[in-house]
Amino acid sequence: MPRVHVSETALGDEQDVVQLIVDAHYAHEAEWIAFTPEQVGDDFFELRTGRAGAITQKFVMYQMGLAVVGDISERVAASKPLADWVRESNRGRNLLFAADLDELAEQLQDR
Repeated sequence: MPRVHVSETALGDEQDVVQLIVDAHYAHEAEWIAFTPEQVGDDFFELRTGRAGAITQKFVMYQMGLAVVGDISERVAASKPLADWVRESNRGRNLLFAADLDELAEQLQDR
């Protein structure tokens, strides 16, 4: 199973994201970084802002997985585009959404 680093830091701007990726890779030998919904911020879930795409692209570029771990069910229920994006992301290789760390571990088991 891939190594997961649970971040204690909120996502800032794109340069901060790159630094978090580098730190997780070198300091923790991580292949994935897990953040809470609060750490990624409200703008991440409002797809029209482009923040989620920009952040996800940094993770893809640096070959690091991004996991959002926590309850986002209300957000998903309120937005069909977000629900579709979460579902498709969970089928992919770079971005996962999980209710808790146990669910994330299950999702990563076959990767």
